[in-house]
This record gives sequence, C-alpha cells and structure tokens, in this order.
Amino acid sequence: MKDTDRTVKTAEYSEGGGMSLSRRLTLAGLLVTVGIVFGDIGTSPLYVMKAIIGVNPHYEPDYVLGAISCVIWTLTMQTTVKYVVIALRADNKGEGGILALFALLRRLPGRWIFIVAAIGAAALIADGMITPAVTVTSAIEGLRNVTDRVPVLPVVIGVIVMIFLIQQAGTGKIGRMFGPFMLVWFLSLGVAGGAWIFSCPAVLKAFNPWYAVRLLFSSPEWFMILGAVFLCTTGAEALYSDLGHCGRRNIAVSWIFVKVMLILNYLGQGAWLLTRGPEGAKGLNPFYAIVPECLMIPAVILATGAAVIASQALLSGAFTIFSEAVNLDFWPKLKIKYPSAERGQLYIPAVNWGLLAGCLLTVLMFRDSSHMEAAYGLAITVTMLMTTILLTLWMRSRGVGRVWSVVFFTFFVALEGLFLVANLFKFMHGGWYTLLAAGVVGTVMIVWRRSSDVRRGYIEYRSLESAAPLIEAISTDEAIPKLASNLVYLSESSDPGRVESKLLYSIINKSPKRADHYWFVHVDYVDAPDTLTYSVDIVRPGRIYMVTLHVGYRVDPKVSVYLRHVVEDLVAAGRLDLTSGYPSLRAAGVPGDFRFVLLRRVFSLSSSCRKRERILMRGHERLRHLGRSETEAYGLDTSLVTLETAPLILNTAPGRRVVPESAPDE
Repeated sequence: MKDTDRTVKTAEYSEGGGMSLSRRLTLAGLLVTVGIVFGDIGTSPLYVMKAIIGVNPHYEPDYVLGAISCVIWTLTMQTTVKYVVIALRADNKGEGGILALFALLRRLPGRWIFIVAAIGAAALIADGMITPAVTVTSAIEGLRNVTDRVPVLPVVIGVIVMIFLIQQAGTGKIGRMFGPFMLVWFLSLGVAGGAWIFSCPAVLKAFNPWYAVRLLFSSPEWFMILGAVFLCTTGAEALYSDLGHCGRRNIAVSWIFVKVMLILNYLGQGAWLLTRGPEGAKGLNPFYAIVPECLMIPAVILATGAAVIASQALLSGAFTIFSEAVNLDFWPKLKIKYPSAERGQLYIPAVNWGLLAGCLLTVLMFRDSSHMEAAYGLAITVTMLMTTILLTLWMRSRGVGRVWSVVFFTFFVALEGLFLVANLFKFMHGGWYTLLAAGVVGTVMIVWRRSSDVRRGYIEYRSLESAAPLIEAISTDEAIPKLASNLVYLSESSDPGRVESKLLYSIINKSPKRADHYWFVHVDYVDAPDTLTYSVDIVRPGRIYMVTLHVGYRVDPKVSVYLRHVVEDLVAAGRLDLTSGYPSLRAAGVPGDFRFVLLRRVFSLSSSCRKRERILMRGHERLRHLGRSETEAYGLDTSLVTLETAPLILNTAPGRRVVPESAPDE
C-alpha cells in the first residue's frame, strides 16, 4: 500500500483574530461587560418585588424582610457562587454557555449527556422568548404612574418589533452605547434604593438569612414566594453564556458593582413597603414608587432602554446558541449572516422571526406584566438544573474530588429543585407556555441529533487507497467526457484513508466522472469554538487529495473559501499544478475549474430496521426542511454544484431473496 503524503496547516484563518478589548481587564472592558452581560439580571428589580407583594398584598414587616433576605441570598448562592465563582471557570477556550460546556464533555462515555444539553439549551431559548415581553412591558407600565391614558399594549408591541427589526442591520454601533447606558441604569438603581434605606434602616435586617428561613417555614404560600424570588436570578445563565464576549475576570469584577446596586435597590423597595404598609402600597409597583415624581418620565425612559438592552443581549445569546447547535449537530443547517465585522456578531433570520412571533404571542396572550410573571422562570429553572449536572461532570473530569463534587451537586440540585417545585405551581397560570416552547425546541434537538447518529452508523466506508488506481485510470481515459478539472466531494469520513462507498460509486459506477484532480473534503467540528485549521493527505500526487477542515463550533463552514486557501498553499509549495487540463486553456495559463458534487442520502422505505430507527429517520427527513440546503450551508452558493441522491438503506435484519422457479418437466 502506498503511503499518503500529509500536510498539516496549523495557522488559523481568523475573521477577528486577537483578544478583543472587552476580554482584557481594563476600565473599558468592565464598562463593556456592564453593558453586555447584566441586562437581563439588571432589569429584574422592575418586577421582582411587585411579584412578591402580589403573593401576599396584606403583608407584615417580617414578610418583607424575609422576602428581601431570600433575594439577597439567592443572588449570593445561585448567581455569585454557582455562576461567577464556579461556572465561569468551566470555559471552552474562553467560551461559555451550556452548549460550550457540552462540547467539553461530549467525548465522555454516556449518550445521555447530549439529552441534558439539549433540554437545557431548549429551555434557555424558551426563556429568551418571554424575557423581552416581560421586561419591556414592566418598563412601559411605569407610564401609568404619570397618566392612566397611556396605551401600554400598542407601545410594548412597537418597542418589541423595533428590537427585532434592528437585528438584521447589526448592533455593533449601538452596542458601544450599552456600557455607558447600563452604568447610568445601575447607578440609578443604587441611588434610588439607597435613599429610601435611610427612611427605614430596619430593612437592613434582611441580610440575616434567618428571616428567609423563618418566612419559608412559616408561610403556607412558600412555593409562590420562592417562584417570585427566583425571578431575581433568571439572568445568571445568560451571564455564563456571555463569557466568550467579555472574559471571566471582567464579569467577576463588574458583578461586584452590579450586585451592590441591585441589593441597594431591593432594600430601598423593601424600606418603602415597610414605611407605607399594605394599604399605602396597594396597586403600586415598588420599583417606580421609590422614584421621585419629578423623575418619573426619565425613570421610565431608563427602564425601557435597559429592557431593550436586556432583550438585545438575550437575542444575541439565542443566535449564538443556534449557531453552536447547528455545528454540534443539534439542529438542521440554518442561514447565518454576519451584519458587522465584530467578533461574535451574527444574525440568524429564522431564529429572529421565530422569537419575534413568540414574543408578540406572549404579549397578546398575557397582556400585562403580572400575568407574564406567572409564566416566567419555570423554563430557566430547568436550564439551571441541566447546567448543574454538566458542571458536576466537568468538575469530575478536571480532577475535583468526589466529595466536593457531590457537595456541589447535592446543594444546587436541592436549591434549584426547590425553585423548580415552586415554579411548577405556575404551570396552570402560564408556565405551560414556556415549557411547551422548550419542549418543541428540545424535541427537535434530540431527534435531529439522535437520527444523525443513527444515519452515520449505517454509512459504509471503503479504503480510498484501494480505489485510487481505478480513479487514476478514469482520469486519463479520454473515452469518458471530462466533467471538470477539479472534482470536489464532501465526505463524512473522519479517517483520511477511507471515504463513503457511495462517493466512490458516484465516480466509478454512476456515470463515470473524469477530472484532472479529485478532492475529498471532510469538515471536522472540533471542541474549541474558534479553531479553523486544515490538514491535507495527498493520496496520489497531482491526482487525489483528502482535505480535512478542522472547524470550531462557532465558525461558519465556508467550504469553497477555505478550500481555495488550501489550494493556494499547495500551489505556492509546488505540490499542485492548478492550470486547466484543457489544451487551449492550459496554453493561456487559465486555472482549472472546480465542480462540487453533493450526495444527499435519502432514507429508503425498503430498509429493514427497527421501528424506533424508522421513526427517527422519517423525523430526520421532515426536520431537514427547517434548515437550508447543503449548498448554502457549506458556502457553495456561487460554486458549480451537482446534487446527487443516494438511498440510505438500513439493513438490520436479513431480507428474503427471490429464487427461480423450478424448471418444468421436459
């Protein structure tokens, strides 16, 4: 057997190389972090205390102190300890989020890990559908403190539509304003809340966790209280997902400032509630009640701006999740656009318009923030539980002792399980809505991933070396019409010495295809998010090449562009003559043309397979329509492409064979 000649290219073709400013620990980086990361958790004071008082409008002082104590310690244990101290260390080459965490663990034994990741990612998407609705509505409702004539619903719909419309133009320039704006927002939260603390210093007792414990054990409505308290930490998962944009140190340092401002505001709202009493607080949102009347309109404008920024951050996170899901094989190929040159800026039209429809449906169904709060929080609790499971596996894979891993797992599963039980009481009041959305997305992810695994398991491979002599003979056989100078096949084989038997069948048997050079290109999605390298195995010099593109799960696989890079390097190294094989064109020094051949494997109804696999294969064929064609997915839109279909036959049981009839007697 002839040894192949291998070339490995280690330099990366990066579209935005270098560490961005936002990832370095600087004042500018901290400002950017405040603008990008904390939008969701930073708008929670708009509705958390209102939801808590909604549980018990006839509250007593200990109820308020206990509720604020729950908020303080939830922010401390759930957001600070779990996410800022622990989860931010579980980075994949600087990237965070539940799918980045899964990419670190997918080599571990146990096929159930992908199900945990799919459920968590789907619940996070469902949360992204309702968050813009509840934050924008809560902000706009503040206008009722100025006049009752404000048409809240039309204004909310207009703001939400505007948020989604600007996505297609990119948010690079607008994003530079997020930091200063959110800095003003958080300072306003702290000042407004801090001013009221002086009127009722007794509210500081809420730092004592005993008030939280006593409230939960003494109140028959503890589950509803916890469901409302949980809203204060719903942005913690988004904080982890934004790790790649800002870096761990920037997030950890800026969180100190953000947490202080949030707690000051919650204490201020609590002081106002203690001062006014149940009758004086009836029907009012404590958030706006602590704002001086002369500053009400600026406060509403600030709150609306913060809600827009929070929504924008969640949308960017949703685009990133779906981009990762596509490359990690959780979702069919989607059309991804890059509206600006900034690293991490991407736009997925199908996701944008799908989330817009979900947000508008949320607004029209629930109509006011009080009803939306009833649906909010249940889905994100599921995400947090899934993250806890994956973080425990990550800790064990990094050598953390079994005892500490068990302590971490037990504590946070118990805490988040308690929040899940509390939020399940919201199910009939709207929680079903987000669980339904998460269920649909999660089902698609699980079915697509599992069916793709089954399909790959039944693909037959052959040695490329064994077929090379015949391919060389076809290349020089002038009786066969030349199809192209360079014929390119996309292969699913990760072994450079083997390709799918259907590819060889296409070249040799199915209308023999003559070309000067044959290229077999395999896209290898690696765990590192931004990797973009290649390796070349020269099976027959000047004739047959096997190219493997090593692509990070956040990189768009532009095969035609990257193959051109490979060809240029081979030509420069003197290992490839790209001049056309047609005599007239060769004399003029014209480069040879390229034709891509894509094989679409269609599930054959003649397959004899288990019922479960048949259902998965049919589901795969239907779900394929959710994505774009392979021509678009691999960046071959402007290339010459031939699409061939090949049957995917799953033979798991012996079939009957036709036999000849007995010969008649002579």
